[in-house]
Amino acid sequence: MNDMKSRAAVRLGARSSLLALAVAAGLGAPALAQSAPAPAPAPQTAPADGQPPRVEIAAPQTLTVNRILVQGAQRIDQTTVLSYLPIRPGDNVDAQVLDVAVRTLSRTGLFADVQLGVQNGDLIVQIVENPIINQVVFEGNSALSEDKLTKEVTLQPRGIYTRAKVQEDVGAIVELYRLQGRISATVTPKLVQLEQNRVDVIFEINEGAETGISAINVLGNQAFSDNDVRDVMVTERSQWWKFFSSNDNYDPNRLDYDQEQLRKFYTNRGYYDFRIISSVAELQPDDQAFQITLTLNEGDKYNFGKVDVITENDRLNAEFLKALVPIREGQLYESDKIEQAVDALTFAAGSAGYAFVEINPTYRANPETDTVDVTFNVSEGQRVYIDRINVVGNTRTIDPVIRRELMLTEGDAFNRALMERSRNNLRALGFFKDVTIEETRGSAPDRSVINVNVEEQPTGELSVGAGFSSVDSFTVNLGISERNFRGRGQNVVARMEWGSLRQQVDFRFTEPKFLGRDLRAGWDLFHSRYDLSEYSSYDYRSTGGGLRLSYPLNGNMLLSTRYFLKSDEIIVPTGYCTTTGSGSSALCDQVGSYINSSVGYTLQMNYTNDPVRPTRGWSSSLRQDFAGLGGDVNYVKTEADAAWYYGFTPQWVVSVQGSTGYISGWNGDPIRINDRFFKGGNSFRGFETAGMGPRDLDTTDALGGNFYAIGTVELTLPNYLPEQYGIKTSLFADVGTLGVLDDRYKLTSTGTVDSTIADELSLRASAGVSIHWKSPMGPIRFDISKVLSKEDYDKTESFRFSTSTQF
Repeated sequence: MNDMKSRAAVRLGARSSLLALAVAAGLGAPALAQSAPAPAPAPQTAPADGQPPRVEIAAPQTLTVNRILVQGAQRIDQTTVLSYLPIRPGDNVDAQVLDVAVRTLSRTGLFADVQLGVQNGDLIVQIVENPIINQVVFEGNSALSEDKLTKEVTLQPRGIYTRAKVQEDVGAIVELYRLQGRISATVTPKLVQLEQNRVDVIFEINEGAETGISAINVLGNQAFSDNDVRDVMVTERSQWWKFFSSNDNYDPNRLDYDQEQLRKFYTNRGYYDFRIISSVAELQPDDQAFQITLTLNEGDKYNFGKVDVITENDRLNAEFLKALVPIREGQLYESDKIEQAVDALTFAAGSAGYAFVEINPTYRANPETDTVDVTFNVSEGQRVYIDRINVVGNTRTIDPVIRRELMLTEGDAFNRALMERSRNNLRALGFFKDVTIEETRGSAPDRSVINVNVEEQPTGELSVGAGFSSVDSFTVNLGISERNFRGRGQNVVARMEWGSLRQQVDFRFTEPKFLGRDLRAGWDLFHSRYDLSEYSSYDYRSTGGGLRLSYPLNGNMLLSTRYFLKSDEIIVPTGYCTTTGSGSSALCDQVGSYINSSVGYTLQMNYTNDPVRPTRGWSSSLRQDFAGLGGDVNYVKTEADAAWYYGFTPQWVVSVQGSTGYISGWNGDPIRINDRFFKGGNSFRGFETAGMGPRDLDTTDALGGNFYAIGTVELTLPNYLPEQYGIKTSLFADVGTLGVLDDRYKLTSTGTVDSTIADELSLRASAGVSIHWKSPMGPIRFDISKVLSKEDYDKTESFRFSTSTQF
């Protein structure tokens, strides 16, 4: 193949040289024929780039072109050839002009051979077209799939074949194998000529052996051991048991990455002047593995010295900016803190309207005191206004749904804080997998263009829940919802659920921008049946509807109001509540149908740093419902919860959550069993659904309680699995209590305590592991629990899982 290319290049160069010389000599016959004698040119050799050599003419003669004739064109139109030719009828040409024309046509990549000649004033362009590729074939590949190789090469079926593209693709394939640790891989291109000027391109691949790492030697380290240094590196020594690892083969790019990781490791631990003196990879005599030797110079351990901020003018107060820098004199030098300081200063300047601020930290090391002085030089530039906002990536969600969540509009002064809040607003919608907002320079130095890039994700959801208990109970729940109906941000739920616990038909609609204002309005229609015979001997049915309205009080607080009207019915087994039955009055008093008319509100506060996966901040809510606006039921129900998050790193996040609730009747009404609180299952891990709290000891029926309080401490920690697996792990501990039945249900008809009713307001506790897996089917959660404290009559479970599938 290489010999073929060399001969073609020489032939092209020789032909163009002879033709040009023929014209210079004033030949009357066409140069293509080469019938007249001409001075023999000096021997020429085609250069490596395949271009014809430059022709040197001692005594050029000029000729005038009358017509231009194209010969040999088959697939390419003659007008296309003439459009590339830098000669027109009436032009004067000499050998140098013809040489330039040959080079111009050759560089288009369309022609395998080009000849120019002049006959009787006509310029004759003789071309041979490059062939069309019929197919690209890979042979000998096993370590890399054909799909992966196809993505790397530029030659494609129905494309134009050129020698330059072949060589480019050979290099790309060899580089791809090198990154796979196969440095001895070779690729030989072959060409199969077909009819109609078509070719098959075959890449014969010899993959060679995979080159491993026999040893990683570290020299010059004193502060950290060899193992500490190796643990920082991605490259690892080849071992026979590392079947699934691809990091134990030699890759120069990965070794460069390792060196950068080592610099970060040392500079984040005070070693400001750490250097890697040398990094040597030696191939072993058997060509099977490399031995890597790193020579380090750790240097001394430094602390931060004087920290200062300098601005060009007073539009940004230097003292105020200095207070935002998370570095104090005397602290251990850490390079990451420099980046954090730059981010903080950039954000502060952006909040003041300076979109393109430049912050350049400068360093001055003091070896005598082992300190580093850092000065942040702030170039704030002009105040910037938003010229245009572009929304990109939304194929389903209409633009107004996105734009109404932005806190900036065209013409506003740029504000980075509002831009970040706009991003959080979009992420909180749940419509997008990822949201990025970038600013670029606009039509003038004081103008900025905002690009909102969104990556949509499924917003319809088919939810499935299942659980296994310590007494072999099994539940399944299914449901359908659409959070972005017609791409307008409307939430529509048409849900049917069934299982051993619940059967439900539920229709909901929510308009997030009611009347074009920042009001969220919606309505609900539902019919549900809760078969609680497994946990308590009754069947609960409810039919009704409601109206909802909510609006933000500020950027962090939301107030929601609601009104519901429903008919509730309690059904118990035949004979359960007769004089000879075993039913408790705490249940039997509620048998029958009741109308519940209630109004309520919810106040939510959110001061977290992320609406989806918070790592800092807190959130809380307060809910109250008042029943008795007509109907048969009178109560006041109050619930509150709060959560606090603190992330030591993005992988280590501790959260503390607490919730409590109390319901009390008024106008002499007791609390009915369907209005009491039941806890367990997902709400208190380690206990079955309704597995804790007051219970009838004779029938083992769960009776629910009027009061509950639950606290949870959870630590999210790294599991060292690749991030693309989507698996998160956390340790948890739940502690709480549930109880306080109405006195009338705990006393006998004589006023004494009923020993068959257990209502101990004692603490329950459990601990365990939760595994969250973002699987291809949707998010799946596993809870493995160990109960630490319970009452004898509580019902526990050790394992539960729940899942949802998106569409």
